[in-house]
Amino acid sequence: MNVLTTKREVEERNVISVLEVFDITTQKREVIAEFDELIEAPNWLKDGKTLIFNGHGNLYSFNLETKERKQIDLGFCVQCNNDHVLSPNHDKVAVSHHTSEDGQSRVYVIPFETGIPELITPIAPSYLHGWSPDGKELAYCAERNGEYDIYTIPAKGGIEKRLTDAPGLNDGCEYSPCGKYIWFNSVRTGLMQIWRMKTDGSEQTQMTFDEDRDSWFAHVSPDGKQVVYIAYNKDDINPGDHPANKNVEIRTMSPNGGECKTLIKLFGGQGTINVNSWSPDSKKFAFVSFKLK
Repeated sequence: MNVLTTKREVEERNVISVLEVFDITTQKREVIAEFDELIEAPNWLKDGKTLIFNGHGNLYSFNLETKERKQIDLGFCVQCNNDHVLSPNHDKVAVSHHTSEDGQSRVYVIPFETGIPELITPIAPSYLHGWSPDGKELAYCAERNGEYDIYTIPAKGGIEKRLTDAPGLNDGCEYSPCGKYIWFNSVRTGLMQIWRMKTDGSEQTQMTFDEDRDSWFAHVSPDGKQVVYIAYNKDDINPGDHPANKNVEIRTMSPNGGECKTLIKLFGGQGTINVNSWSPDSKKFAFVSFKLK
């Protein structure tokens, strides 16, 4: 979830954005490009050569070989935040767009071929995070009656289904590649921790148990063998916050739980790895770090 102010707070950050890739095999990070502006949250396309990220309310494709950036036609959805997800066959993108009538986030699905948005969640605010592997459902964080919980809805629109009801923020919902689970993060135990549940909301299971970190945005690799997530020092933030411009870590764990390990320490946070950015072969993931001007 990423709330934009009417003054577009994210565009006012005085930062340089550094697009990077981490290689799981070599355990090394590589700078791909630097931008003298805010970009966030890369997705990796199936061709293995292209990333998609957001900036200035729009989405852009970025060719890793030529370093060419192109704006993606999203129709009237030009106030998008960093919650964007590709359909399983990558012919559509779902976005969280802040609509003109009230400035609140709603989920739209946009075919790349037409660029015509279709409203999926009339009720706001709704912050997209996941698309089921079979293409039939979307998962999102939504505020309803003062509580932020995880919901699903048919990808073509319909009746939303509430999956969580624990007090406090439940966010960052994303389907596992097998389609059996939704991963999410929740503050229900005090600190923000990574959780997993069945796609019907049953068997909600805590997966991280850090006592000194707040953990966000778990992303399972396409082969289902690894999970990466971002973690803040608990003394730097409130558990329900995930701000930018903080010293953070990207950590890894087994999809079955157990020991967690830090892969990267960086200056980032909001916008670094909000959405799944694994490469199709599960050997790399993309992320954004920041430098203050």
